[in-house]
Amino acid sequence: MGRSRLSYGAGMAHPVWADGDAYEAYVGRWSRLVAADFVRGLAVPPGRHWLDVGCGTGALTSTVLVEADPARVTGIDPSAGFVAQARARVEDARASFHVGDARALPVPDRAVDVVVSGLTLNFVPEPERAVAEFARVVRPAGVVAAYVWDYAEGMAMMRHFWAAATQLDPASAARDEANRGSVCGADALRALWVDAGLAEVSVRPVDVPTVFADFADYWRPFLGGQGRAPSYVTSLGEPERAALRDLLAARLPIEPDGSIRLTARAWAVRGTAA
Repeated sequence: MGRSRLSYGAGMAHPVWADGDAYEAYVGRWSRLVAADFVRGLAVPPGRHWLDVGCGTGALTSTVLVEADPARVTGIDPSAGFVAQARARVEDARASFHVGDARALPVPDRAVDVVVSGLTLNFVPEPERAVAEFARVVRPAGVVAAYVWDYAEGMAMMRHFWAAATQLDPASAARDEANRGSVCGADALRALWVDAGLAEVSVRPVDVPTVFADFADYWRPFLGGQGRAPSYVTSLGEPERAALRDLLAARLPIEPDGSIRLTARAWAVRGTAA
């Protein structure tokens, strides 16, 4: 599948999440672990209509189908490439996928029982507009929930990467997700949900293991160009890229069997509609 650009409107191009295969190798495989914990924690009764906003390649939708026994799951994503890949991967007849913007959902008012969003809000310009849309389309007493990676502290694979990158190139710190304003924290998520008029708002951490078979398994996804760290790697010349690779290999906690055992944290927020 070729790469494309995501667009959230005029002047708001977002060029880093378009290739589903590269996304899966980089963070998609770990997001599936978070998704299972997240869906189980919501404890939604069976037979409900779910809306998955920013569905990507279908990781969260697949988990909802397995864990929650829904009547339907509708996935929305701005990337036509991701939507095509989700359709190919998720064959359950209860699921459907459509191209759409989180800030202007193609869904009527009070049309779904549950709105969820996995690893998306920090990529949406004006995330408060997206959460307001979540609140608009959910039925009274329905659940609105989301999770985002804790880029500042909880993503060890990225913390090791940026520590090495900034040692070699201090200017690269400007690309580090931890140094950019975002909603990837408990207080910011809580405020978004409260400001949207949602009730019974709670936030919790979700920690999952990220075990790499060897250094090649860790390094290879950074060559795929998907995400801020991989896009930085692809911008480097070969000598600079090799220096970064070698420094990472020296810094990472590699086990005697060659594996690299790290952890990833996401923050999950939940609220109910009035």
